[in-house]
Amino acid sequence: MKRSMFVLVSILVAASMLLAGCGTAATTVAPTAVPPTQPPAVTAVPTVPPTAAPVTITIWHQWSGDYLTAITAVFQQYMTDHPNVTIDLSKPDDVTASLKVAIPAGEGPDILGWANDQIGANALNGNIVALSDYGIDAAYLSSTYEPAAVAGVQWNSKIWALPESQESMSLVYNTALVTAADLPTTNTMDAWLAAIKAYYEKNNIPLICNQGFPGGDAYQVAPIFFGEGVPAFVDETGKGYLNTPEAIAAGQWLLDAKPYLLQEMSYDICNTDMAEGKVGGWLVGPWAIASLDKAGIQYGFANFGKPFVGIKALMLTQNAVDRGNTAVALDIMKYFTSAAPQKAMTLANKTIPANTAAFMDPEVQALSSIAGFGAAAANGVPMSASPYANAQWGPVGDASAAIWNGSQTPADALAAAETALETAVAALK
Repeated sequence: MKRSMFVLVSILVAASMLLAGCGTAATTVAPTAVPPTQPPAVTAVPTVPPTAAPVTITIWHQWSGDYLTAITAVFQQYMTDHPNVTIDLSKPDDVTASLKVAIPAGEGPDILGWANDQIGANALNGNIVALSDYGIDAAYLSSTYEPAAVAGVQWNSKIWALPESQESMSLVYNTALVTAADLPTTNTMDAWLAAIKAYYEKNNIPLICNQGFPGGDAYQVAPIFFGEGVPAFVDETGKGYLNTPEAIAAGQWLLDAKPYLLQEMSYDICNTDMAEGKVGGWLVGPWAIASLDKAGIQYGFANFGKPFVGIKALMLTQNAVDRGNTAVALDIMKYFTSAAPQKAMTLANKTIPANTAAFMDPEVQALSSIAGFGAAAANGVPMSASPYANAQWGPVGDASAAIWNGSQTPADALAAAETALETAVAALK
């Protein structure tokens, strides 16, 4: 990275942390934060000797926008402290497709920054290696990270990643446009449908914006399905739950809510419309809070359905091992997920840190977003690291799109999705 970029990034992060300390966001529907875990003494984070030979570590990631600014600064600080190390950040458009080509050729990343649901599939095909084989043990994991994050990076009795943050979605609403009277008193999908209809008829703008409602994004639409009683899209054994009365009820909910929502929704549309006061709220995760703060929006939180609880994590690739980069790559992973960097990123981005010391920090606990998203996570459905988790995205996304655009009824769309899911699961066995 160029030094001029480092200076700019450092200034932006410092400004972000100062703004975060002001804590202007209000929580009208008062959520309860998940009680922090009291950990034993945290294992010290080792450092790579400064005399180590020059090395470039490539990281493929999914970070973007304002969210990436603070993350970039953390990696830049590591390079400042370790002049022999160059960290190259890259965001492929299609990570799965790129890995299929890059890993066998010895190209591509040393570290993968991705969601924990990608662990199983990448472990099976040899893209990533078990950290258990390179000195990361259960004692280090449990002494450093929150319990849900610890569980989310393990599969098949091995540790496959170091957790960065925990994510779940909440309705983040503009307190200038939405009051407690506009929100349901119970978190049921029937109550939410009634509230959405009443708000639209009263204000002529939607109560909720969400990029997953028009289809194509199973993660974003999950709160509706789980809120209707679907236990999981697919479980640890590969069994699907898409062709069920609960899933069909979720599909019907989408159709019933559609007249009172934007007909076109994307992340950028929801972000812009929130800033311009064209929607009352945004069903979104911690990654959007920095942009809402930047827009000067006063916001509150309300649980909506039952969201996925995902873990963002760093995984060590087979490339790093083959290149002899294991020690440096692991050191970067430990540094990035350690307390001080995670606190800085939390204050800038309003994420929920997986690192327990960062999560327990008084400045972090004072953030309304920690309480808001913490309550959503406590109400959510944990995402699995099983390889079968990778089979759910396409079928659920396609089914919700077919329901939204009217090309299939909820029953037909979800029956087809169950067939597609079973085919995908069979291919993974």
